[in-house]
Amino acid sequence: MTLIEVPGEPGPKDRRRDERRLNSRLADLSVPEFRRIALTWLLTAVVVGLFLWMVREVLIAGVLGIVIAAYLRPLYRWIERKTGKPMGSAVLMLLIVIIPVLGALVYSYTELVDVLGYISSHQTEVADQIDTAIRRLPFLQGVNATETVRQYVVLVSESGTKIPAAIKEAVVELSVAATIFLLTAAYVFTDADSIVSYVRSKVPTRYDELREALVTNVTGVLYGAIYSTLLTQSLKTLVIFLMNLAFGVPLAAVLAILSFIIGFFPIVGSWSVYVPVAAWLLVFRDSPVRAGLMLLVGFLLNTLFISTYLRPKIAAERSGVLNFYWMFVALVTGVYTFGLAGILLGPILIGLLKAVVDSVTAQTSWRLLDAEDSAG
Repeated sequence: MTLIEVPGEPGPKDRRRDERRLNSRLADLSVPEFRRIALTWLLTAVVVGLFLWMVREVLIAGVLGIVIAAYLRPLYRWIERKTGKPMGSAVLMLLIVIIPVLGALVYSYTELVDVLGYISSHQTEVADQIDTAIRRLPFLQGVNATETVRQYVVLVSESGTKIPAAIKEAVVELSVAATIFLLTAAYVFTDADSIVSYVRSKVPTRYDELREALVTNVTGVLYGAIYSTLLTQSLKTLVIFLMNLAFGVPLAAVLAILSFIIGFFPIVGSWSVYVPVAAWLLVFRDSPVRAGLMLLVGFLLNTLFISTYLRPKIAAERSGVLNFYWMFVALVTGVYTFGLAGILLGPILIGLLKAVVDSVTAQTSWRLLDAEDSAG
């Protein structure tokens, strides 16, 4: 039977030539071939490095777009089957994500402007209350901090006039990241199957074991990290909201939303909300008991238990790849090294490291290599 080679597709001769090239040893390479390989890898490294440098500011937005689209794709497929319009279904999914976020931000902005307006019109009253509260504290009865307190109150009230400019600057900085997020999510919604097929077609079969390990580990740690982060941030936000309601703190919802947002950034966390709230209870409500409870519950529950223990525990269990210790190291060191992107990059790096180590140390890999060497 004669084999017919289809134009544009590799035939039997091409496949045999590729196999010989893949199985050739480094010592068998000629100097021009070695130079070509070295130049190719050098150019690849330069291009990849420049690409990563170019997208460094929007990398986290792109990764979040991929992950969110992957999680919501079952719902997208259901909507697509009902409507029969892939792009329209993707736009609808993005609106489901965006509208609640925009609503929360607009509500928070209006409430914050009202508070700063009140402080601006009652500067003297606010400064007097803070000064009186300071004088009641132990070892501070004789301290004269009136002028310092007034200066800080003036600075806070003046910050209200800077909010529009700050929002304008933030919008300009975030517009590119938001665009990348939206387009990436829409791209994954509509073309996920072709993306997966393309990536798999570019990986040689001899690297199937390593590829599967990389895909499994990265998928697992991403799912675990994002799931645990969103869940624990929601729990901490709920704790802040309930404590604000229980202690009669104004702007309970705004402070809870603020706690949810800043909890993603390194160093700062929900303590950036419950510590000032405790100070407000002490100064303006003259309630050291409620202030102490706010600090105690916030530190023990939010900071110590949820952030330090519950988040890496849930991430490790959901990932099925890393144990509690390595997930804890990945989350903590990732955030402190890479900032906000470290929430994903930390677990990804350790997940990749584990995949490489598992593949290199797997007995099956060495048996396959030995068989290839014997055949050669």
